[in-house]
Amino acid sequence: MLQPVMNVLKQKNIVLASGSPRRKELIENIGLKVKLCASLFEEDLDPKKFGSFSEFVEETALQKVLEVDGRLQSQGDPPDMVIGADTMVTLDGEMFGKPTTEQEAFIMLSRLAGRKHTVYTGVVVKRCEEVVKFTEKTDVVFGKLDEQQIRAYIASGEPMDKAGGYGIQGIGGTFVERVEGDYFTVVGLPLYRLCSVIYDMFKEC
Repeated sequence: MLQPVMNVLKQKNIVLASGSPRRKELIENIGLKVKLCASLFEEDLDPKKFGSFSEFVEETALQKVLEVDGRLQSQGDPPDMVIGADTMVTLDGEMFGKPTTEQEAFIMLSRLAGRKHTVYTGVVVKRCEEVVKFTEKTDVVFGKLDEQQIRAYIASGEPMDKAGGYGIQGIGGTFVERVEGDYFTVVGLPLYRLCSVIYDMFKEC
C-alpha cells in the first residue's frame, strides 16, 4: 500500500513512541525504517473519565506521541512523523491492562478462558501539526484452559508485559481458538489502517 510513497518515507525521520520490539518489527516488515523512543508518559489516565474504550486508548496513544515529540524537539532532533499506539483488552465492560502480579495475570487469564473478548488498539500519527487518531477493535476467542496450563504460561514470564496477560504472537497464541477482525490489532498495531493514514499524509509529496 505504501509503495507509491516509499521513496519519500525512506528520507523521513520516523519515530515510534514505544519501547515495543513487536511494533517496531511490524513497521519494519512493511519496509519503513523507524526509531524506537519509549514514551515517558505515565499512562495514568482514569478510564472512568472517558465515554468509550476507543477514546481512552486514543488519548493514551496521543499523550505518548506528544511526550516523545516534545522531548525530541527540545533535544534538537525533530521527527518528521511520530507514531504511537495503546492496546487494551476488554471483557464484560472492564478493561484489562498489563498484570502487575502473577496472581493478577492468573485471574485475567482464568476469566478470558473459554470466552470471547475484545481488543482495542488506539493509534495516533503526528506529522508536523497534523494529528490523526483512530481505533481498531478485534474480537478474540480463547479455548478452554485448565489451571495447570494457565500457571505454566505465567511461569514463562510472557504475560507480565502484555495487555490482558497474553501475547498472541507468542506462546499465548496457542490459547486462541479464533480471531474475528484484524489480527494486527491484537498484536498492537493495525497495519492496514495505519498504512492508509500514512499514505494519505504523503501522497501529495
